[in-house]
Amino acid sequence: MNGKRILAALLIFTTGVWMACSTQPKKKKPVVQDTTINIRTSYNNLFLDSNIVKNFLLSHGQFDSFHAQYLDFYKQRNYEFAWFDSSGIAEQTRNFYNMLGPAIETLQDSGLYNKSIEKLYTLFTADTVHPKTKAQMIEAELSFTGQFFTYAAKMYKGSDMDVSELGWFIPRKKVDLTAILDSTILNKGNPVNVPLNSQYNKLQTYLQKYYDLRKIYPVDTLSMNVKKIQKGDSSLLVKEIQQRLFLLGDLEDPDTTGVFDTSFLTAVKRFQERMGLTIDGVIGQKVIDELNVPINTRIQQILVNLERVRWLPAEKDSIYMVVNIPEYRLHVFQDGEQTFSMRVIVGTAANGTVVFNGNLKYIVFSPYWNVPTSIVKNEIVPGIQKNPNYIAEHNMEITGNNAGLPVVRQKPGGTNSLGLVKFLFPNTYDIYLHDTPNRDLFNSSNRSFSHGCIRVGNPVKLAEFLLRNDTAWTSQKIDSAMHMDKEKWVTLQQSVPVFIVYLTAWIDQENKLNFRKDIYGHDAKMADKLFVRKW
Repeated sequence: MNGKRILAALLIFTTGVWMACSTQPKKKKPVVQDTTINIRTSYNNLFLDSNIVKNFLLSHGQFDSFHAQYLDFYKQRNYEFAWFDSSGIAEQTRNFYNMLGPAIETLQDSGLYNKSIEKLYTLFTADTVHPKTKAQMIEAELSFTGQFFTYAAKMYKGSDMDVSELGWFIPRKKVDLTAILDSTILNKGNPVNVPLNSQYNKLQTYLQKYYDLRKIYPVDTLSMNVKKIQKGDSSLLVKEIQQRLFLLGDLEDPDTTGVFDTSFLTAVKRFQERMGLTIDGVIGQKVIDELNVPINTRIQQILVNLERVRWLPAEKDSIYMVVNIPEYRLHVFQDGEQTFSMRVIVGTAANGTVVFNGNLKYIVFSPYWNVPTSIVKNEIVPGIQKNPNYIAEHNMEITGNNAGLPVVRQKPGGTNSLGLVKFLFPNTYDIYLHDTPNRDLFNSSNRSFSHGCIRVGNPVKLAEFLLRNDTAWTSQKIDSAMHMDKEKWVTLQQSVPVFIVYLTAWIDQENKLNFRKDIYGHDAKMADKLFVRKW
């Protein structure tokens, strides 16, 4: 392969793949046919006619969605064969084919299986001497290209589905399949490191571990015959739980004593933390319920969340925030590392917090709360009818009239429903982060209580972080601004990306696999689309 060919391919890959992580990529330039690639300049003497590619696509409808990618890929290489060379089937073909089987098994996706690919590959690799025609070679060449596009689309882009039906409004990342294929051919059939969200490879690693775990994990159901089990207790049930926690990685060393000792206490707490339960080291029904979840169910839960992670862009901002709804936590990242996290309260199942992303631009200290019309109608108007002093007693004021209803806002103060500060990232869903006067709710392990907005557990720390580079905003000034009698808006010097996500399986900062309840039913809806049978 000549130097110009390699340089061109590398340039296409470098620009194309990194653009793939942008939610608003630049308009792709038309591919120009590189006529410098020909029999004289290339080690390969195998070339296609452009009409052959077009006719192949007409007769192979399963690859129709990759029509543009086919034409771009072969046009930029002047229709030189990719999977064959002068000596026959190329090294990249063997490497790619050997990856397909494990990928189909791991992802539980029969859509990646193509019987004709298997036959064509066998035809050109079998030891027996068998004449191969030029037509068969062309069929194999173009079929392998289509199979790669199918594979790469699944691995790097995700299943073709309307994600808005699943409550997901973060724009799916763009993926340049042509660039990925071109770079893979250069890399002898091994897909290069396409920028993916950091959770992707971590979840894939645990997915394989759970396939292995499925072979040895007990299938019988544990049942509680006492209200709770705690340190100092001993029983057959403790012995059974010790076995499971060892297999799951929470108990470091195997233990069959059936005695609830200090090391077992530590293991129970680790398990409770990974499951989002109260971390008290006491085994109750909730711990038993999580231990009874079948490994197959956990595997499919990982697969569902792997799919979600495929939609997410790779982390490219030095500072960003993630709110994971089922985890009830907000995480702040800086330079690739988690700086801190805090508890949050999210929307109820009936008023679910939307999955989307935005840019945090404003902090509003001592905010007014503009009471939604529905609350005015259902709560405030009846309250006024019962108590003429209702408005004053709730630190509210009426500022106008709309369609026969009063326009009500709550004045700044300690009883304000938004607390002492709110954080705005303008969006069409009218969702933002804010403080709350109801601090006790943060102590609950299930924190889905709001009408959709997100209440943060430590608003002072978040405000101090966002204003850390502004020397005018000291801790004392922030505290003062949070206790004013009128609201004060502050525009951040640099906006901060915020991703509100829905992950029920993920890897934490300590490389531990976490699971959470599917509080909005999003997992079940996605499973119906991803898997043939429900789980």
